[in-house]
This record gives sequence, C-alpha cells and structure tokens, in this order.
Amino acid sequence: MTALDARLPVSEGAGLLRKPFPDHWSFLLGELALYSLVVLILTGVYLTLFFEPGMREVPYHGAYTPLSGVRVSEAFDSTLRISFDVRGGLLIRQMHHWAALVFLAAIGVHLLRIFFTGAFRKPREVNWLIGVTLFLLALAEGFAGYSLPDDLLSGTGLRIAQGIMMSVPLVGSYLSMFAFGAEFPGHDFISRLYAGHILLLPGLILALVTVHLILVFHLKHTQWAAPGRTNRNVVGKPLFPRFAATSGGLALMVFGVIAALGGLAQINPVWVYGPYRPDQTSTGAQPDWYVGFLEGALRLVPPWETSVAGHTVMWNVLLPAVVLPLALFALLYAYPFVEAWVTGDRRAHHLCDRPRDRPVRTGFGAAAVTGYAVLLLAGGNDVVAHTFGISLNALTWVLRTALVVLPVVVFMVTKRVCIALREAELTRLAEGEETGRVRQTIAGGFEDEHRPVDAAERYKVLHGSRPAAAPLPVGGRRADGARTGRVRSALSHWFAAGTAPAGRRLLEERLPAAGQPPERPAGGSPESS
Repeated sequence: MTALDARLPVSEGAGLLRKPFPDHWSFLLGELALYSLVVLILTGVYLTLFFEPGMREVPYHGAYTPLSGVRVSEAFDSTLRISFDVRGGLLIRQMHHWAALVFLAAIGVHLLRIFFTGAFRKPREVNWLIGVTLFLLALAEGFAGYSLPDDLLSGTGLRIAQGIMMSVPLVGSYLSMFAFGAEFPGHDFISRLYAGHILLLPGLILALVTVHLILVFHLKHTQWAAPGRTNRNVVGKPLFPRFAATSGGLALMVFGVIAALGGLAQINPVWVYGPYRPDQTSTGAQPDWYVGFLEGALRLVPPWETSVAGHTVMWNVLLPAVVLPLALFALLYAYPFVEAWVTGDRRAHHLCDRPRDRPVRTGFGAAAVTGYAVLLLAGGNDVVAHTFGISLNALTWVLRTALVVLPVVVFMVTKRVCIALREAELTRLAEGEETGRVRQTIAGGFEDEHRPVDAAERYKVLHGSRPAAAPLPVGGRRADGARTGRVRSALSHWFAAGTAPAGRRLLEERLPAAGQPPERPAGGSPESS
C-alpha cells in the first residue's frame, strides 16, 4: 500500500470510497443512462469492425435472397452482411439500437426528475447545462446512427433533414451542399456522418459525461427531505461497498434487458425497407421516438410560404424544424437562471423539492410534457388515422387545436392539483389522521377520532411547505428599473402562488409552536457527511 501510495493517489481516493449516495430509486436514472452508454460503446466498437461507410453501388450477393443481385450501396450491403452473415451480428446490431433508445429515454427522464425536484438550482446550474447538452448531442448521435444503413426509411429521414437545411433563409443551400457534398443524396454524406458518429459526437459525449460525474462527486448530492437530512449533510449509502453493489446490480440488469430486447424484439429491419432510392418512399414511415416530435411539428404546421425578392421562405418547415427546436433548447438552457431571477433565490439548495410544493414549476413541466406528447402523436397521424378509420384531415385539426389548448389546460389543472394536495396534507397535519373510529361526545354528538401524524411525515410536510424564497417586494430591487422591477415582482408573486395556502395558516393556528423543523437534528447518521 505504501508503494502504491507513493506512485498513485491511493490515500486521496480512500475518502471518495466513503462518499454517501442517497438511497432512492429516482437517483438511479443517471446510472441507467450511464450503463446504456456503456452498452452502446461496446456494441458500437464491434459493429465498426464490419460496417463499410461507402455510397458506391455494388450488387448484393448475401444470405438474404429476396435482394440477391439488387444494386445497393456499400453501407447497405455491409449492414445486411452484419445482420445475416456475421456471427452474432444481428444481435449486436439490435442491442446497439435498443441501447440508443434506452440511453435517450434515460437522459430525458433524468432531466425531468431534476427539473421537477429543483435539482438544477445553485450550485448545480453548470451540471444542468451539461445534461441538456448531452441530450442534444445524444439526439444528433442517434439520428446519425439511424441514418447510416442507407435504407429506404433512413434515406427518407435524410431527405427531410436536407429539406430542413434548405428552409433556412439565405444560407440553406450552402448548408445542404456542405453537409452532402453535392446535390442530394451525393456520395460523401454517409462517410462524413460515419466519422461524426464514431469519433466526434462520442468524444464530446464521453467528455461531458466525465465532467458531469466529476461535478456530482464535487458537489453534495441532492436528497429528499427527511429527519436527519439537511442542506449541510448527505445521508445515504457509502460509495463502496453498498452503493457500488446497488449500482453494479443495476448495470447487470441493464445489460441483461438490452440483450434480451436485442435477441427477442426485432427493431429496424432494413432488409424489409430495401435500399434507398431518391424516387421512392415508404408508407407509414416514422422516425425513432426521440425525433418524433419534429416530425409531428412538420405535419401540423399549415403550408405557409412567403416570397420575398424572388426567394421563398418556407414557414411550414422553418418554424417547426428550426425555430421550435432552437427555442426549446434555449428555454431549457435559460430556465435555471430565469427562475433564480424571478424568485430572487440565490441560496444553495441540496434538498429536493416535492413537485407539489412548487405548483408553477410543476405546471410548466406538465404542460411541456403534454405538448411533446401531442407532437409525438402527430408524428404518426397517418398511422393513427388508418388504424382507427378516421379522417386524416380531421385528426390533424384536432391535434393542432390540442397543441394550443391542452398545455394551457394541463398547466392550470396541475397547478390547482398541487395546491390542493398541499392544502390536504397540511390540514391533515393540523387535525391529525383519521383512525376510522367514531366516538360520542359529552354533548351527545359524534366526531371522528384522529391521531397525530408520525414524525417523518410531519418533517416532510413542514419542510416542503416552506417557500423557495419570499416574493420580491412591489417595485423590485433597486438594481432593477422601475418597469422591470414591477414585472419581476409580479412574476415572483405569481411563481410563489400556493406556497402559503390556507392549510398552512390552519396549521399555525392549531400548532403555534410547531415552527420549522430544525436544520440539524440532535442525532447524526453514521453514514452522513
């Protein structure tokens, strides 16, 4: 050990092995993304040994006889060879595709958990920016891998991508020529896409994942409010051996489930679609779910076009496929700073918010998920209309209306439900829990029997009912201008709506000595730091 310590930072690493990690399933979503990324890397390395990223046409002479003699690109030919001629090739290829879907889903759900619990606040704003960037890079990486086989379905997606590039005013044609190297489909795009898929994008993802993990170790881990857990400690399992065992078990489960999906659930059968031809397209074509919202947005926007000085601006492509994604990710990047500015809350937060304790933020999240669901459904409106025998035009108009109306309705309902839930639990805390027994009073009447709420529930409710920050005074801070200050103050009061409901006042009347839970309890946990 002394010899190792003289050459390696063994002593410094010993402290990291005792770093505590909270014991809650929601904190494992990040590990789920990490282990699916490991599967992606391992299977991707195997596939690179056999894939040929070329656009030169060759006659196919492989095991799949229905395409025998058909001229296909080298990329498509090597994909079929991996699927039918390489030992274990189809299993590895399908595992790679399933792992990509799990990876993106895990990142998305992990970001939702961070958003709804307020884990993006100080001091974790940088980690939130890294997470959003990872999601953006994963989208690009998934689309690149999906497009490499050069089959009819992926080629249709590339044609849509080329149309999106062309919709950008002034520079659209230059973007398309730069990407494809010539008029679509060109002969260089697959090789360029392949280099980005196996080198550039994975390198950026691995670098950001490394920085993300370093920040997770450097900062205190967020945790749910409970007795003994404060902003100044972390209570949970030590990294080694308890959390390592839990996380290692999750890794084995992820590997096993993805392997089972790769062997039992067929995905992306390119031999059914056939090679890409610019003059052909496939019916019922939908992309993978993570870009389905873009497809849905393209289908919902009416055919708006404007001609200016001989140039046509295609609003029906530019708005849903360029403006919408840019606005969405700009909002995601800016939200932690916007919320901090509105609320004036610059404190460090290491305890998670319960979604019901922040009605406005939870309403925003629910509205965004609803809008995404509508767009995802619109991405398959032709399949839905055909399956249920309804009018495609009528369904399109219903989805257009839903995209505008549903998020607003969901926001209002979610906000009201959050406030009602907190009212109910604060009232229960003040009056006690019903035992189911009814007793007779001295006056001859009847009343329900109640018992006090247990200490853990009391702590959680009392802590969760504290507002994130006091609303800013009318007029805002002196540093703000008069008009900006009024707007900021109004937004602050609106964001804090429901953080001091009637149930809280009832609690203070019935239990005037209840107060706030102590920041540091008398007894400490041996696993807290």
